[in-house]
Amino acid sequence: MARVAFVTGGTRGIGRAICERLVADGLKVAAGYSGNETAAEACAKELGVMVVKGNVGSFDDCAAAVKKVEAELGPVDVLVNNAGITRDGMLHKMSYEQWSEVIRVNMDSAFNMTRPVIEGMRDRGWGRIINISSINGQKGQMGQTNYSAAKAGLIGFTKALALENAKKGVTVNVICPGYIDTEMVAAVPENVLAGIIAGIPVGRLGKGEEIADMVSFLAGERAGFVTGATLSLNGGQYMAA
Repeated sequence: MARVAFVTGGTRGIGRAICERLVADGLKVAAGYSGNETAAEACAKELGVMVVKGNVGSFDDCAAAVKKVEAELGPVDVLVNNAGITRDGMLHKMSYEQWSEVIRVNMDSAFNMTRPVIEGMRDRGWGRIINISSINGQKGQMGQTNYSAAKAGLIGFTKALALENAKKGVTVNVICPGYIDTEMVAAVPENVLAGIIAGIPVGRLGKGEEIADMVSFLAGERAGFVTGATLSLNGGQYMAA
């Protein structure tokens, strides 16, 4: 029987690339989204995935979304916590809402989504949780204290959760992408983007498909000995020990 994957933020950018790859791998896939109906409809039609609307910053929304997926596709075997937003600004000018919204969506969401599925994974003796962090959660970034804090938090969350569930057949890993060729990065001013690319040793932006390839491996049967790992996919821009 095909395993079931739930990808948050799964209808655009990196999330959509992940969904496409997992579908190709033979999984039944649900893609979470928060508001872009056009992208969600296109994702459902073009990839043949289930789409589920909700706010990952809300525990109740996440619990309801998991119930919908389980009712239609079956128990969630693979969870990809990919959803994220930015609300950039220097801390001395940052509002509380800019801070708290990013923390809720980028970090609280990991608990909100994982809590409803983790007991089932443990009971079945198999599960894959893959968190999508960021290079800026590893090295920090000016103007992104909120984003960097949330993405760094995902790394600690991953390590602790991996320890708690290793003996139950549930692996937990985190991927830290660098700058990927998505709509979010495309919105960066051209002169700023040129400077970013100049600082990437391989000389280009990453591709969503390259992140999806790593997710595909971590979600598979052969990745059972990989847990608690932080995987940097950034073209050599930041080489963490």
